Amino acid sequence: MSTFRKTQQQQQQQQGPSSIQITPYDYNDDTKTHGKPSFTPKNFLVPFGHIRSIRDILIPVVIFLVILFTVATQFFQFSSTFVPKLSGLDTNQVQFFDLANYKGDPYGWQYDERVLFCVPLRDAAAHLPMFFNHMKKLTYPHNLIDLAFLVSDSSDDTMGELMKHLEEVQKSQQPFGQIEIFEKDFGQVIGQGFSDRHGFAAQGPRRKLMARARNWLWTVAIKPHHSYVYWRDADVETVPPTILEDLMHHGKDVIVPNVWRPLPDWLGNQQPYDLNSWQESDGGLQLADTLDEDACIVEGYVEYQTWRPHLAYLRDPYGDPEVEMDLDGIGGVSILTKAKVFRTGSHFPAFSFEKHAETEAFGKLSKRMGYSVVGLPHYVIWHIYEPSQDDLKHMEWMASEEVRQQEELKVKNKYDKVWDKAYKDVQGEWSKERIKFLKNTDMSKHRKIQVDWEGVDDWHIDEGQKNEKKLADFSP
Repeated sequence: MSTFRKTQQQQQQQQGPSSIQITPYDYNDDTKTHGKPSFTPKNFLVPFGHIRSIRDILIPVVIFLVILFTVATQFFQFSSTFVPKLSGLDTNQVQFFDLANYKGDPYGWQYDERVLFCVPLRDAAAHLPMFFNHMKKLTYPHNLIDLAFLVSDSSDDTMGELMKHLEEVQKSQQPFGQIEIFEKDFGQVIGQGFSDRHGFAAQGPRRKLMARARNWLWTVAIKPHHSYVYWRDADVETVPPTILEDLMHHGKDVIVPNVWRPLPDWLGNQQPYDLNSWQESDGGLQLADTLDEDACIVEGYVEYQTWRPHLAYLRDPYGDPEVEMDLDGIGGVSILTKAKVFRTGSHFPAFSFEKHAETEAFGKLSKRMGYSVVGLPHYVIWHIYEPSQDDLKHMEWMASEEVRQQEELKVKNKYDKVWDKAYKDVQGEWSKERIKFLKNTDMSKHRKIQVDWEGVDDWHIDEGQKNEKKLADFSP
């Protein structure tokens, strides 16, 4: 026996028969309970046992805090808590607003965010009953909507009708918030007829004057507590009562719906109306480079062929109304804008900005400033039908044609009545008599004569001709 083996036996005798040392694991005799031994890492059990118990506590705590923070951000609006001390000052004269609290939330109606509803009016007395009928049906809280009207260059009783309808709606159970009415003329001499307003020659000057009117309205009407600014024409015929919420929940800086108009059956039943909402194209950019500095491109005219994708033409009646389309230019029939867009300097250029003016230039300017500008191709509102001069002429012809046909029918009925009384129809009797007369005649040997009567009434067409060519003589 070697010296190493003797030494090992002596160590085992000193430790006793029940002490077994196994490195690096400790042996736990669990044969009494489980029937077989188990091994536990020695270096893991001793130093990390206390840390493992702390980890089991920290993980649920961290998860709970994350859930609590997520819920808080969904149901609570965090705003600045700083309020300066106004003690010693008349609070009726001094007010404090933290504009960080009025950025425009996608669900602003849940946080009492106010909307400035801007409506430019000109010769709109006939449209105001329809307009206020839509206003009464709005589902956005009426007390959070402030109205701002600009009456300009009107020749009818727009102001009187406006006051009458406002008095009526403010006495209802859902009155609106603050209401401001402004009156200012801008020298607009272009008529309000469809052909006047949409004639090509009138587009540039008309758009620039309209831009001045819009800028004048929002600059005097916007307040620090407004989170959104909504523009709407008074002559919109059909619009969802949830229009504000439908546009707002997209969370975009500038957003517009698609605008169509109904047509009479003889014109095709319906038609895109607002062609001012579009994406820029290479053709549009090339056209802009060829125009003068003060020129304004307008869509829908053969003089300016831009080949731009238009929001109106991308409509699918069965499409998803939530689908968005990035835009460069926008139309002015219905625009929802976050108030911060105007506060930071965007506006309706009353000059040629990138060869555009008014709402189309506003879209381009806002996008240049980094704001999102989108449209909803499948979310449609309907403008009223306004007949053009050609439509009016055609309708006048249709009315005269209807009168002519009615008179012709009267004459025909009269002659039919006289004919029935003066003459007796013996066709049926002759058919019977003919059979009797010809019952003994063999008709198979008689050829059937056919006469070509074509051109028999054209004998007079050669009377004024100098040449000697004439129609062939005809003798039946």
